Amino acid sequence: MHRRKNVVTAGLAATVSALALTAAGFAVPAQAAPSAPAAAGVDCDGWVHNNNPDHGIAGCSNNTDRTVTFRAEVVCGWAPDVSGQWVTLAPGQYGESSGVCAIYSSGVGSVGWTIQ
Repeated sequence: MHRRKNVVTAGLAATVSALALTAAGFAVPAQAAPSAPAAAGVDCDGWVHNNNPDHGIAGCSNNTDRTVTFRAEVVCGWAPDVSGQWVTLAPGQYGESSGVCAIYSSGVGSVGWTIQ
């Protein structure tokens, strides 16, 4: 009888630990941020589409004297995060990259970008 009780207790402890880790993963979503050296001279902004709360957009202006590449990093509530398409900007150009969260998400939590 004691062996069975120990197995049930161990199984319950593992389940509670797994649920705690899962809940912690949803409580603190990762936010994309531009990398410091590559971002110097590149001005970016992120926003949610006016008519679609599942659509995140990042727009960047290249104020450097070299070509840069960037993409949107969209944090989605209750769904996997998504990355937009890579966009290459020549000096002086502006461009946008976007991503759409899954239909079952609670919408865009934040929009960041990655610059290469």
